[in-house]
Amino acid sequence: MGDHDDLRKFISDLAVVHGRVVLSSAREADWYVDLRRVTLHHQAAPLVGRVMLDLTADWEYEAVGGLTLGADPVALSMLHAAAPTGRALDAFVVRKAGKAHGLQRRIEGPEVAGRRVLAVEDTSTTGGSVLTAVEALREAGAEVVGVAVIVDRGAGDAVRAAGLPYKAAYTLADLGLVA
Repeated sequence: MGDHDDLRKFISDLAVVHGRVVLSSAREADWYVDLRRVTLHHQAAPLVGRVMLDLTADWEYEAVGGLTLGADPVALSMLHAAAPTGRALDAFVVRKAGKAHGLQRRIEGPEVAGRRVLAVEDTSTTGGSVLTAVEALREAGAEVVGVAVIVDRGAGDAVRAAGLPYKAAYTLADLGLVA
């Protein structure tokens, strides 16, 4: 099996939680995809980086990140996976709101102004979080080349409607789940 198949197995085994849950939309579901169980796992995190770099190999970007918390481990996995290949890839974190003290930055990490960046998320249903990150990145002067997620739960249309290319490593169908 390759990285893509190995990561799908980790997602199915660790991240898909069966049982009644209330979603942020207030709707109920019979399962939940908790990707932090994968993106923060010692064996799965390196796979996340390699799979996401492979997924976005045809996009040119210098930095990767998104809205904290879901994007943080994805971006760091990609940064670490890129390093051994000689690729210089920075990561950044977009805060939900600017800090009220210190440098009062909304985007932490290396400067994004004037740079081509990739917005990522672990999973997205509505696209709200990643589009919030995109807005902050554009306000900071970054050129957002696209959005990439590990698992798409339906955000593709909203992201594309915002004028951005969108890629997902896996769909719910890939995981044997129904929306």
